[in-house]
Amino acid sequence: MPLFDAHGRPVHNPEAIAAKGELLERLCAMPPIRSALDAFLEHFGKDAVAEITGRTKRLVTTSTGQQKLESRSTRTTQAEAAAFMAGDKRILVFSDAGGTGRSYHASLDAPNREQRVHFLVEPGWRADRAIQGLGRTHRTHQASTPLFRPVTTDCKGELRFTSTIARRLDSLGALTRGQRQTGGQNLFDPADNLESDYARSALVSWFHLLCDGKLKSIGLVDFERRSGLKLTDSDGVVVDELPPIQRWLNRILALPIHLQNAIFDEFLDLIEARVSAARDAGTLDVGVETVLVERAAVVDDTVLRTDPHSGATTHLLTIEIETKHKPVSLERILDLAGWYDDKAFLINAKSGRVALQLPARSIMKDDGTTIRRVALNRPTRNEYKLVGDMTESAWTPTDWDTFAVAWRREVADAADRLDKRTIRIATGLLLPIWSALPKDHLAVNRIVDTEGKSWLGRIIFEDHVPDLLAKFGVASTYRPSAAEMVDALAAGRPVKLVWPWPATVRRSLVNGSQRFEIVGAPPEQLPWLKSLGCFTEIIAYKTRVFIPTDAVDRVIEQLVRQ
Repeated sequence: MPLFDAHGRPVHNPEAIAAKGELLERLCAMPPIRSALDAFLEHFGKDAVAEITGRTKRLVTTSTGQQKLESRSTRTTQAEAAAFMAGDKRILVFSDAGGTGRSYHASLDAPNREQRVHFLVEPGWRADRAIQGLGRTHRTHQASTPLFRPVTTDCKGELRFTSTIARRLDSLGALTRGQRQTGGQNLFDPADNLESDYARSALVSWFHLLCDGKLKSIGLVDFERRSGLKLTDSDGVVVDELPPIQRWLNRILALPIHLQNAIFDEFLDLIEARVSAARDAGTLDVGVETVLVERAAVVDDTVLRTDPHSGATTHLLTIEIETKHKPVSLERILDLAGWYDDKAFLINAKSGRVALQLPARSIMKDDGTTIRRVALNRPTRNEYKLVGDMTESAWTPTDWDTFAVAWRREVADAADRLDKRTIRIATGLLLPIWSALPKDHLAVNRIVDTEGKSWLGRIIFEDHVPDLLAKFGVASTYRPSAAEMVDALAAGRPVKLVWPWPATVRRSLVNGSQRFEIVGAPPEQLPWLKSLGCFTEIIAYKTRVFIPTDAVDRVIEQLVRQ
């Protein structure tokens, strides 16, 4: 509030005036902020960068440090493109104006066949233009495929723009061959789309957590004041029509950056919880997933249905596939580890396997509880673990020398090993029978081998095969093997027994721990099941039969033999 003396004249603070003058002096001494294009030219030099844009003039820095205005024409851009394709200039910068009708890929006809690393610096709002730009470096008749690198900053509000690109890339891919990767090229994770159904559900939970005072980033009154959004009525009750996600995202952009980051961290944790649950349940919509295998051969072909009008058929194929691991080298994993301060080299005390532990995005429950996770990067696969579960696991820290030796050993073992397994896929005319297929795994897969053979359809797990055949009245003596049943139980799917009596083996949560339970076993068979190693407990006046965790393989094998 202004301060005045007895004569009505304003009173000035000398210290504040001095600080203001010092700040202005410092700001005026700082160099101007350059655009990305001018920054590239200044850093690498015009002799190393080929510029393919629509501007006719540009400021360049001479060897003496002075700047001069340089004119450009259509012939100039043609010469710049030719210099890049010939390898005389190793860096290329192009805009929408320079990305139409041109090719910058590692063509087999060009002297410069180095792999392109394409940085998407300013993706813009239009997905079709983003795809058109990415297609300049990814074309047929090329020596190698490019690496696409979308560039963002640590300001979480910028996710508003990348989310729009992710959503529109998904929509664009859905219109081309029905294959989602055609549009997005797998640049974005499903959690990056902030306008998906998972994000909308997460936002509703975020609103309720905010109104209940369970968020740490901001309070309800402060959020309503800053954003101008009204979430409660005069009685303090949450309104029925909450703001849509587009409006909420736009209002978040007006907040200070530190507050944006805090709000987005909580919001992304809620999204990650939903995406992870959908991925574990097999209901995550990721479009058509391509599974590359070394060899694939059809060993059984069962016709499920023949359309009475068109004569088109639906088949259940049994395919034996061989897959080859593509392990991550030690040098590459060390390069990844260099980006993180919070990392750990782990070794499994039981199996002797190693993993690089890195921080991962946490998940938030609908009650506001945050659950921290870590990512275990292994030579052949990655997995997420809860921080609380790591303390009870066999993973323990190890030294660098032990980690390096074990990692190289795993890479050498995986490089020469082919994994053989049998899968079943429903293919052919699927739309009329879509509702009859299992509900717990909705992904559509394309199996492709090295010879170019491919099969498109829905993966059917072994425990669902008997029910599927029964629905279509197909006679079969199919029985899943003991190994297939154990794999299904490990994945959380129940297994139905039809021999020696109808029953179900499933995972059950009892007293906070997971157990394997046999449901529906006849009472007269209890002594026989106990002889196999099973045990019983009376819970809520009901006898329940459980299989010891360390004896699941042996007990299932005995049941299959009957």
